[in-house]
Amino acid sequence: MEEAKRDEEESKQQQIWSWGAGTEGQLGTGKLEDEYLPQLLHLPFLSSTESISTLACGGAHVIALTSGGRVFTWGRGTTGQLGHGEMLNSLHPKPVSSLQSYVVTHVSAGWSHSGFVSDIGLLFTCGDGSFGQLGQGDYRSQSTPVKVDCFTNNFVNQIACGMRHSLVLLNGNQVYGFGSGKRGQLGISGDKIKSINLPQVTCGLEDVQIVSISANGDHSAAISADGHLYTWGRGFAGASDANFPQLSLSSLRCTKAALGWNHGLLLTGDEGVLMLGGNYHGVLCDLEKMSAVKHRPVDGAIKTWGWGEHGQLGLGNTNDQTIPQTVSLSADIQNKEASLNVYCGSGFTFAIRSLSVNPDNISRN
Repeated sequence: MEEAKRDEEESKQQQIWSWGAGTEGQLGTGKLEDEYLPQLLHLPFLSSTESISTLACGGAHVIALTSGGRVFTWGRGTTGQLGHGEMLNSLHPKPVSSLQSYVVTHVSAGWSHSGFVSDIGLLFTCGDGSFGQLGQGDYRSQSTPVKVDCFTNNFVNQIACGMRHSLVLLNGNQVYGFGSGKRGQLGISGDKIKSINLPQVTCGLEDVQIVSISANGDHSAAISADGHLYTWGRGFAGASDANFPQLSLSSLRCTKAALGWNHGLLLTGDEGVLMLGGNYHGVLCDLEKMSAVKHRPVDGAIKTWGWGEHGQLGLGNTNDQTIPQTVSLSADIQNKEASLNVYCGSGFTFAIRSLSVNPDNISRN
């Protein structure tokens, strides 16, 4: 009895919520409907010894990477983006069986395609390939992850999937782009490129040590080891498109970038949050003055704002918000040390709260 209670306590070490657009099954609730408030999920594939290390949220599908390097996907699968060997939606998380012989370390979800990186630097892609965004040398879609042979002799660190394009970061800091390039998001040419189906080197970053890449919509971004932000592709807030990486906000040092459809969020070294674009749904700073505004959540609170049509702000309604609002999660683990991570897809949101310690193991003096 005591052992069963302990196992139950361990299983509660991680809690996952979802809310927003759910008509494709992307919320993992088992229902095909939008949710305006956070829904606590029960995910049977998680065990006392394995948790979710990260999520990737795409147009209407979700990729979960576990601490053991396993991959589960659910939501819209009509172009094969779930990697289940069929082009069907999935209401519940299912394992990507073709990757079970690999330890996956990095995942990314685009609008309708997916990317997976293994611990030995192999890259696999699946889903919509109509713009060459799978990097397979053709324009076919794939319902099972296929290895990108172009990188067989290289070690891939990361992949970032945008709406119809992909970026890859190699171990030697080199960045590649493939897929749609009509807004300059590949960074491979000064001329407009409709699409390419094989990876090509992104120009202008050869002498920069890149540590992370991001892609969403027709935007691309990279952060260097010294905290500089480089952006290319569709311009923010009506700015001109950039065909090659441009050093942005040179006076700031960034630690993380997250790109949306019309905006980007940056976390600065002094824990400020800076927003690029987003004119339609509220901004956190004056882009002309480049002055970051501190909006650090207190005590692990989740703050949301912007487009709210599907309830993705988690506030119980479908209103847009121009000022950050606090999202309420269940309070059953108050007073316990926890980390909180938030992941946004197109019109839907996930939050994972992980306890850093088991209460039974806390020593009280």
